[in-house]
Amino acid sequence: MGRLENKVGIVTGAASGMGEATAKLFAQEGAKVVVADINMEGAKRVVAEIEAAGGIALAQYVDIGSPEKIEEMVLAAKNEFGRLDILHNNAARLDFKGDVDVVGMDVFEWDETMRFNLRSVLLGTKYAIPVMLENGGGSIINTSSMGGLVSELGKSAYAAAKAGVISLTKSTAVQYGKQNIRCNAIAPGMVLNESVVEHAPEPLRKLIDIYTDVKCTPRIGNPMDIANLAVFLASDESAFITGQVISADGGLLIKNPAVAEIQKQNLSW
Repeated sequence: MGRLENKVGIVTGAASGMGEATAKLFAQEGAKVVVADINMEGAKRVVAEIEAAGGIALAQYVDIGSPEKIEEMVLAAKNEFGRLDILHNNAARLDFKGDVDVVGMDVFEWDETMRFNLRSVLLGTKYAIPVMLENGGGSIINTSSMGGLVSELGKSAYAAAKAGVISLTKSTAVQYGKQNIRCNAIAPGMVLNESVVEHAPEPLRKLIDIYTDVKCTPRIGNPMDIANLAVFLASDESAFITGQVISADGGLLIKNPAVAEIQKQNLSW
């Protein structure tokens, strides 16, 4: 408790999933939290639950496709709480139907994916840093993805945008590190709420089984796995860590790709 005492943080996409878990844990650790989302009903629910647990939070509408709304979000933190110490650029957009292979890619879908998943991170960072500098610095945490580190059969635009988030994270860390701004990225790999897993339709259930099989851990991720890492990166415990991309994927990407098949066939070197 108290790892984020006296800090003010913004979490985008905080009405559900990883963002909700992170906003609640930030508040539990002492931060005042701006719960930002396009889903205001969900954001208000999260704020009510934070306040019921003794925390302090503000529900703030944000459309991450809109520069004006992103700037309003940052100013809301300053106006309501007087400062800004933490920004978690977490919200994203993913269209499984339109975001396909590079030949079949719809150009509009490409542009929209870049607007919501990469430009939004730039804008959040752009507007947050000046406010953070007023109080001596801060920590920016960007949600990337394992898709930003490796390629997949589809989701070409999403993967490119998340790779861009990684590059932008490093640029931010280099450009503002001397001014006490840290910037790191989290790269999750299949993270789902328990309720989603329990009620997964058959196609998703098959994917969950595949991912569970190839991870080094015996399960897929849940939102608290990301929230715990975000709290560490937001806190002074990570004061000497910046420009890093930390995979929170249960060891999904660390293996020789042949390991899973070798294990299935009970082979050894």
